[in-house]
Amino acid sequence: MIKPILFSALLLLPMLGFSGVKSDAILGVWLTQIQDGKIEIYQKENRYYGRVVWMAEPNDKDGKPLLDENNPNPALRKKPVFNMDILIGFVYDNDGEWNGKIYDPKDGKTYQCKLWISASNLKVRGYSGWLYQTKTWTKV
Repeated sequence: MIKPILFSALLLLPMLGFSGVKSDAILGVWLTQIQDGKIEIYQKENRYYGRVVWMAEPNDKDGKPLLDENNPNPALRKKPVFNMDILIGFVYDNDGEWNGKIYDPKDGKTYQCKLWISASNLKVRGYSGWLYQTKTWTKV
């Protein structure tokens, strides 16, 4: 009698949104896949954001801080990349994933993005239409 009840309970767990991942599991500092930056993910209200807290090359060839020169908004092109939010408005979906947008200062474009934890790493998948690219960030 106990086995059928246990089996039924296990079948119901996915429907209850249990993924084993806490919504705040992405908080902290993450090193990008190509190790050119560290992103600190923080929570503000019920959303998650990620700002640049370290860059392998924070300055341009003249020794000045790198600016967001490719931003489509001319008024923001003089803003430093350091301390800039590149992960924007992520929401936890109760299924082990966070959905929001990612800004790439290298090309000045914002992409739909999905984040999830896999083997203690953060998977970062950016979408351009139906095409996507997935990167692996490691916790610092």
